[in-house]
Amino acid sequence: MKLRKVTAAAAAVLALSLTASACGSDGGGGDSGSDDKKITVGIKFDQPGLGLKTPDGKYTGFDVDVANYVAKQLGYKPGDIQFKEAKSADRETLLQRGDVDFIAATYSINPERAKKVDFAGPYFLAHQDVLVRADDNSITKPADLNNKKLCSVTGSTSAQNVKDQLAPKAQLQEYGGYSECLTGLENKVIDALTTDDVILAGYAAQPEHQGKFKLGGFKLSNENYGIGVQKGSELKAKINTALEKMVADGSWDKAVTKNFGPAEYQNEPPPKIGVVVN
Repeated sequence: MKLRKVTAAAAAVLALSLTASACGSDGGGGDSGSDDKKITVGIKFDQPGLGLKTPDGKYTGFDVDVANYVAKQLGYKPGDIQFKEAKSADRETLLQRGDVDFIAATYSINPERAKKVDFAGPYFLAHQDVLVRADDNSITKPADLNNKKLCSVTGSTSAQNVKDQLAPKAQLQEYGGYSECLTGLENKVIDALTTDDVILAGYAAQPEHQGKFKLGGFKLSNENYGIGVQKGSELKAKINTALEKMVADGSWDKAVTKNFGPAEYQNEPPPKIGVVVN
């Protein structure tokens, strides 16, 4: 009798435990399913015309339009997309840690980066250039950057390219963001800001900056923008398919006109997916 009472009590406890566990399992599964419907995309937050987080919390720019189009083709609705800031120096780390699913952030494809991450695309071809003050006529060719204070962003290859190949005596200054370089340029703390022409055009075209700066027009390099994904990710092929469709249905051209038209930026035609222009 005593044994049966203990067994019955144990059975009751076990039943309660299983019931609680089952309830917990259902709840966890529901949360996981919800997370699976989200996609996290890395973009720039401080690049007008490309990737910009506005004061009201919205996201605008060509890279944002590309990211939204790709995410839609992958099966996500606008509300499922979560944007995360991807600064130049952090992009590989964000992908390797799995903090983002893909990155569309003026991410130039190069051999060193390709050792760490995979790239879909390219989806845009830009050229490295310099931005100087509108009243500065001392920089008319790359060699004029020698002995000048040249600014770019930590983690970007642009300034180092100039110093290594074109103006070895340039005084390299690395800041945390392009907006900081721009402030330094305006205040005459630096002499030139270098990065991709489309990024520079985006800044120069902003109402508060119009008439203050000018592009050098140097075309110092070819910058093939790709969408970064984790090494070996199956997303690469899916994103390439989405990018091909974006070009084919005219959405790519619309995004270019929408974001760069006001700056009168003369863009290159859309690059062929999988072909990097050296």
